[in-house]
Amino acid sequence: MKFIEKLLSKNSYNNDTKTAVSIGALGEEAAALALKKRGYKIIERNYRSKMGEIDIIAKDGEYTCFVEVRLRKTDCFGTPADSINEGKRNRIIKTAQLYAVQKGICDTPMRFDVVLINAVAEEDTLKNIRLEIIKDAFRL
Repeated sequence: MKFIEKLLSKNSYNNDTKTAVSIGALGEEAAALALKKRGYKIIERNYRSKMGEIDIIAKDGEYTCFVEVRLRKTDCFGTPADSINEGKRNRIIKTAQLYAVQKGICDTPMRFDVVLINAVAEEDTLKNIRLEIIKDAFRL
């Protein structure tokens, strides 16, 4: 993950204090870089609707992938995976269904992937990134 850490430090945020939003944005950027490195083509980021938000929408081969990114600086309150509860999964699914209808891709194979990140937030970047991509993490 040193490759991703170097890219993030070049495109870092200039905040003296890290907010949850900027740390989350760094996590999403790390996830997007990792997905691209594994051959995903990013279509859209931070898609929002009345149903909810999808962090990253990408193509992986024939699949349209709806990717949820979860970052944790510590496991004191659970792992990144622990934070994707049934309610969150349902909101992602409903948002993905709305996206598919809006874009006319209902006949395209779809998948729900998750990027789990543990990292240390230091100054304007993430360090010691441990990132895992889980394909087909959950289903309709």
